[in-house]
Amino acid sequence: MASTLQLRAACHALSAGGVIAYPTEAVWGFGCEPQNRHACIKLLHLKERDWRKGMILIASDFEQLRPYVGPLSAKELAPAMATWPGPATWLLPASDFTPEWVRGEHDSIAVRVTAHPLASALCRAYGGPIVSTSANRAGQSPAMSGTQVRLWFGMQVDAILNGALGGLDKPTQIRDLRSGTLLRP
Repeated sequence: MASTLQLRAACHALSAGGVIAYPTEAVWGFGCEPQNRHACIKLLHLKERDWRKGMILIASDFEQLRPYVGPLSAKELAPAMATWPGPATWLLPASDFTPEWVRGEHDSIAVRVTAHPLASALCRAYGGPIVSTSANRAGQSPAMSGTQVRLWFGMQVDAILNGALGGLDKPTQIRDLRSGTLLRP
């Protein structure tokens, strides 16, 4: 597990508009502050990813995600809540608070309440959700270690939060709450 000093450095980098790298359930991820347009554009540029695709937000609990999610009843939200915390990403209706650079060309937002101990601790320490996308250039294999991140991206990453991957053999499933469609198995 990362030291308190590393966690503090990652939170400082997020607050300063930086891009960080950290382990997730299956691969290493990049993260940044979702409300910071400059940070999100920097992350997208680093990945060579089209902003129109949108990005995932992770959080330590649903309350951190609530401002980004449009109105849903407890019954409507129940399928997602039954999988959290855990390795399940859901497309939920986006609220007006959700920046276009996070949701892309969609009226929904991809969100996950992570059960990964370090990613969850990061969101708790930061006090809110963070962008979570694989640490790689678009179309290439994701990094599987902090060392790979540093080799591939050098000093373009503002902080690396060292720790172990969560043990999944592939990235989390993505399911659309409204249709029930599995978009990424």
